[in-house]
Amino acid sequence: MLSEAMTALAAAGGTAVVQAAGTDAWTGVRQQVARWFGRGNLQREHAELERLDQTAGELEAAQPTEVERVRIRQEAAWQGRMEALLESLENIERDRVVDELRTLLAQQASHSVVSAGQNGLAVGGDVDVRADHGSAAAVTMGNVTLGNPSQPGPHQD
Repeated sequence: MLSEAMTALAAAGGTAVVQAAGTDAWTGVRQQVARWFGRGNLQREHAELERLDQTAGELEAAQPTEVERVRIRQEAAWQGRMEALLESLENIERDRVVDELRTLLAQQASHSVVSAGQNGLAVGGDVDVRADHGSAAAVTMGNVTLGNPSQPGPHQD
């Protein structure tokens, strides 16, 4: 039986996999997670890459009304897989593998994985919105400012 901390770590791992799917971070997360599961066995690593691709495909194919349900199911599935791996290990190896998973998750957190649902936009960093022929509205997050742009002048018509 896993400790609460290990169960929470596996849950965070499942969430990280699902949040990264479909983002720029996916390639790196996909490789790291497959390597973590593979434990040096290339066949096992390849099988995990296929599972990860299935997850990404299911998330991408989900209808807007199903996205949240699919995300929850996939997070739970990856949490379960991570828990099963941790439970299968002897204490000394488990401690090492837990440290590897913590490192993997810390690396992902430092890369600021950002995602948005269908028809949404999420940005990790700065956004600059400009209007060439008309007006545009922009939202700046940080100190959170909302505003209406000024009307275009004659030089912008």
